[in-house]
Amino acid sequence: MDNKWQNVLVVQTSFLGDTVLTLPLLNEIKRRFPAARLSLLCTPGGSEFLRDHVAVDEILVDDKKALDKGWLGLWRQARLLRRKRFSMAISPHKSLRTALLLFFARIPQRVGFSQSKGWFLYNRRTKRSADAHDVDRTLSILGVFGIQLQACERRFELPTQPEVQESVTEIFRSHGIDTTRPVMGLNPGSVWPTKRWLPEGFARTVGLLKQKYDCHVVLFGGPDDADVAQNIHRLCGGAAINLAGKLSLRELPVALSRCSLFISNDSGPMHMAVAQGVPTVSIFCATTPALGFYPYSSRAIVLEKALSCRPCSSHGGRRCPLGTEDCIRLITPEHVIHAVDKLLGGGEARADSSNGFVPEFMAV
Repeated sequence: MDNKWQNVLVVQTSFLGDTVLTLPLLNEIKRRFPAARLSLLCTPGGSEFLRDHVAVDEILVDDKKALDKGWLGLWRQARLLRRKRFSMAISPHKSLRTALLLFFARIPQRVGFSQSKGWFLYNRRTKRSADAHDVDRTLSILGVFGIQLQACERRFELPTQPEVQESVTEIFRSHGIDTTRPVMGLNPGSVWPTKRWLPEGFARTVGLLKQKYDCHVVLFGGPDDADVAQNIHRLCGGAAINLAGKLSLRELPVALSRCSLFISNDSGPMHMAVAQGVPTVSIFCATTPALGFYPYSSRAIVLEKALSCRPCSSHGGRRCPLGTEDCIRLITPEHVIHAVDKLLGGGEARADSSNGFVPEFMAV
């Protein structure tokens, strides 16, 4: 095996959804170079989420918002990486901080994108396509080694340890969730307010789902989404089961895998559900699929309002720049239920995707 593959570090310290979309790269490296020692540097949340991942030999944490914040934290983290004696580092993360970190860590082979703010600190670079999905963009970084994107597998393989499976079974049982009935998951949260569909819309959707499909409706989300989920739970008269903030990041993918369908804002849990093969209705408000973060599956429908002001930024923002919130308000529960019907076979037939990774885009 080429010496540069002996001790490899992959860096992804962006949002949790970005970490999910990095999994095919980790799996591809391990598939092609099984003798390589593969480490991942990620956020504390990413570390919890991927603790049991079979492709990763070691997870290192970059707590850049707390312990590793600022120049002192950057330098401390670089010293820790230097002691690991990595032969190569691969960074699909475009930040200047990541490029500086790997340079200060004195890793001899540093691979990144030419569009990175720290591009000059990488000694091997490739172009990042603005038009591709982020899974394909991330995998394309292997092109510097002559590995063509078309030859790459797109495997996610989320961790599913037996004890985590048992824990989720107990949580479902304690909340009266019977998986012999359909389980419809709803994810109303997002880091950015302009990426969140209306609580009233989610609440109305709960009632329509229960009326039409005789199902359990479960609200998912992290601790930061608890208030939003609680508001929806109140608005729907307690018709949904609220698990927001009650599942760890190890448990969340397992719980999502038990859903018959998932309805979500553009967010990390959306990507987790897709990775688990769950049919997904994705509601895109301020952001657009053209940014490359749409659900990577033909078993998905992206629901959006066609507006010239979208996207208002690459991540969505704290408030609507125009003050109208049309991208949020003009999507209705009836639009969502129509998409659900199509995915579950109750509506008009869907065209098959040619490559298996492209959802249906439905403008309303």
